Amino acid sequence: MNIRKKIKEMGLELPVAALPLAAYVPAVKTGKLVFTAGQLPMLNGAIAKTGKVGADVTVEEAKELAQLCALNALAALNLVSDVDNVARIVRVVGYVNGAPGFVNHPAVVNGASELFIALWGDENGKHARSAIGVAELPLNSPVEVELTFELKKK
Repeated sequence: MNIRKKIKEMGLELPVAALPLAAYVPAVKTGKLVFTAGQLPMLNGAIAKTGKVGADVTVEEAKELAQLCALNALAALNLVSDVDNVARIVRVVGYVNGAPGFVNHPAVVNGASELFIALWGDENGKHARSAIGVAELPLNSPVEVELTFELKKK
């Protein structure tokens, strides 16, 4: 399965991994697992959109930003393995910077989840997930996504 080709066929692009904003690395590989740091919706070195979901950012915009976070997580994975070496998506954690009273976090994080299902199918793309509302995120990002991948081989 050629994930890069599937990404292109979807009209998307696998970005270059974003540089860390603090004292951490974008991804860590241990055995057959890769854990990514939280990924923001960075595009060409800048955050694509800022603000709170439900006030400054619509749910649909935030869902697209979550997809961008997911692509950035794939770029982070690429630093320690290859996207074509992914056996399955194990876990997605999405943090949503919502306006007071905003409760539709799962719809936002679906932007990441649906991308992985489209790329790896139901069996290997579906994953455990948390969609969490937070008061603030770095750089006033509307969403942040972190992932756990299982690799086919070490």
